[in-house]
Amino acid sequence: MTDTAARRGTAFLALTLAGLFWGLGFPLGKLALREVEPAHLVLWRFVVAAVAALPFVLGAEARALFRSPAVLAAGALYGVAFLVQFEGLAGVTVTLAALLVGAMPALVAISAWLLGERVSRTSWVGVAGATIGAALIAGKPGGAGTPVGIALSLASLVIFLAWLLVLKRAPVTRGALAVPAVTLVVATAVILPIALLLHGAPPVRLSAVAWGGIMGQGLLSTFIATAAWQYGAARVDSASAGVFINIEPLIGAALGIGLFGDPAGLPLIVGGMLIVAGSIVVVRGERSGPGTIHVAEAARGLSAD
Repeated sequence: MTDTAARRGTAFLALTLAGLFWGLGFPLGKLALREVEPAHLVLWRFVVAAVAALPFVLGAEARALFRSPAVLAAGALYGVAFLVQFEGLAGVTVTLAALLVGAMPALVAISAWLLGERVSRTSWVGVAGATIGAALIAGKPGGAGTPVGIALSLASLVIFLAWLLVLKRAPVTRGALAVPAVTLVVATAVILPIALLLHGAPPVRLSAVAWGGIMGQGLLSTFIATAAWQYGAARVDSASAGVFINIEPLIGAALGIGLFGDPAGLPLIVGGMLIVAGSIVVVRGERSGPGTIHVAEAARGLSAD
């Protein structure tokens, strides 16, 4: 095996790990939501991630990022997006929440078009498929979610999209983890007063299961997943990396149905297949010519979960 092949293999392994850990975010969150409010769950999750990120914010380069308006705005949007998403998760199943995240590449494509970037015809086919799938799920969730839960889940994707657009203006750094680490710390600082205002002080006396869900979300689904994604996405082309975005909704949906007994009616199954297939088509459509959108590049570091 050549060095190039070995590097690509390592990159694909890292991308797979990122997708797997992001997919675990929803079921881990459901475990903790049995005992804590959504805002408290997000606060504890980011506290864990921020502690893990602290060694990467101590250098001069990282400290300078705290004066960057783009990084500060990205951190604020990141934190608010998770708050909205997990308020929605309280009203939907793990499966439904995970599948809706699969529509993110389609949202990126639409935003790119609105900003005047070229979007290939192939990508538009994927956008149409993913949009029909999301509409099918939202219109007939089959007991998988409440209207408010679905609305909040979709709204969180719009905020995540704003985060991606703002993050593109972040300064270029030598350290790969400098921007993500600072973003996590800023997000935690933004989440703290909101969580306190909504629900007061977060509970500390939780079961081992709840703390396990929180720790897993903070370390695996937030900190490690982001690092693994950035490592892998920097070493392969964006179209190839983008395919791995779809591991998250697939893992989340499989665990939701298999472990939580989520209802999986025909509209949910068909809608989920359209979302996943559509997002793959969007990402692969990047290969259709120069100047087209770069969905995977724009979505680096997303977690949704």
